[in-house]
Amino acid sequence: MLAKVDRQAWIRFFVAIGGLTVAFAAALYSTVARDTGDVLMTAVLASFALVTAGVVGIVTVPYLAKRVAAHRRRERFQYEFTKEFAIYLIAVLVIVVAALNTGNNLLFIVVSAMLAAIAVSGIASAGMLRALELEAALPTHVFAGSTVLGRLILANRRWWAPALSVTVAPLKSRAGKKYYKWQRTVWGWPRKNAPERQWLRLSDWEWKSFVEPAAPPSIFQGAVYFPMISRKSTASADVELSFRHRGLYAQKGLGIATRFPFAFFKKTRPVAFSQEIVVYPSVEPTEDFFQVLPMITGEFEMFVRGRGNNLYLIREHTPQDSVRHLDWKATAKTGALKVREFTREDERKLRIVFDNATPGAIPEKDYEAAVSLTASLAWYFAQSDAQLSFAGQGYNGSNDVYEFLRYLGMIQPGDRGRLLEDLDVTDDYNIVVTARPRGSISTNLWASSYFLFMRR
Repeated sequence: MLAKVDRQAWIRFFVAIGGLTVAFAAALYSTVARDTGDVLMTAVLASFALVTAGVVGIVTVPYLAKRVAAHRRRERFQYEFTKEFAIYLIAVLVIVVAALNTGNNLLFIVVSAMLAAIAVSGIASAGMLRALELEAALPTHVFAGSTVLGRLILANRRWWAPALSVTVAPLKSRAGKKYYKWQRTVWGWPRKNAPERQWLRLSDWEWKSFVEPAAPPSIFQGAVYFPMISRKSTASADVELSFRHRGLYAQKGLGIATRFPFAFFKKTRPVAFSQEIVVYPSVEPTEDFFQVLPMITGEFEMFVRGRGNNLYLIREHTPQDSVRHLDWKATAKTGALKVREFTREDERKLRIVFDNATPGAIPEKDYEAAVSLTASLAWYFAQSDAQLSFAGQGYNGSNDVYEFLRYLGMIQPGDRGRLLEDLDVTDDYNIVVTARPRGSISTNLWASSYFLFMRR
């Protein structure tokens, strides 16, 4: 409790009380001096009381008022009237008319009780929403088209009462809505002159309109209901999260709402909440993936063919082959000398390159298919023994497959630059996904690369 005490506010409060006490005493003594006929002492004490009260008001009151306003801003509520409340108001009006026409005191008592129920409902619902803290646990890696589980954790910090009938739901989006606020500006004169030629410039305020910018898609879509949270305890609920497309998803705010106790209106308290998720492209095998994978695998194995432990193929013996690589079983079956070839495991290096497309170069459907295919290939070869590396416009060069998937999740058509021309020639085998025409690629990577073109 001591850690939560606002010491600066309390110090100023007690200083204000002390200053006002001194001012009040000076005012009393000025009255005594006036009654005794001492004009000078009366003026001095009255002036001192007035100045002291003014200093207290200037130094303390705005500071405390600002702290209260900030607290109220954090604790502001949004109201939404319900159909039940409309029916209830109609019933109240009917009884009011009957009470006025008949003069029956019992009807006036009933009306008073019904109006008191509205006030009690507002106070009780506000009490239910205070001292509640919200947290969210989200998955680290999410792929497009998949459904994952997130968790909402609601903590009741009150020691005296439980929280009843509470709902957690996203706030209504304000994207595209116009709002107004004061903005600091400069007033200059003469008005027609350029700013550097104005000889009078004063700080000013201007009432301007703004449009709420578009926000990324939200993470949470539905509402989660908590029937009761005991005092000084927490409750959690698992939420299914579904992301149809890759990209950035953000949740800038959630609301804790309740209709307790009489459902007259739905009261919502916005909660400062900020979470972001980058959804990776889908890595589920597609028809394109099954078509290109055998060709890529064959080209890759041919490139890294050599000595090793993994059998690559059995072929006819040539004079240059060593006897120790003879496959005697295959030789006995066919009657001709057969030799085993192995892959070079120490040189199974693979680099996946995504050469971005310029805006409008290809249809959006083909672009998304190329991004998904690149992600699927990166995910597939990450499970193998190959030493993976990645390249792309603006990519930081990390060999972590999740970093590359994050890069693919956020990428949009843009300036492709000279990625292919500037790539270093290494002993890696390159899988290049590009939107360039087949005949326009001038690079020295042809001999050690397999090109996939985005255009269908």
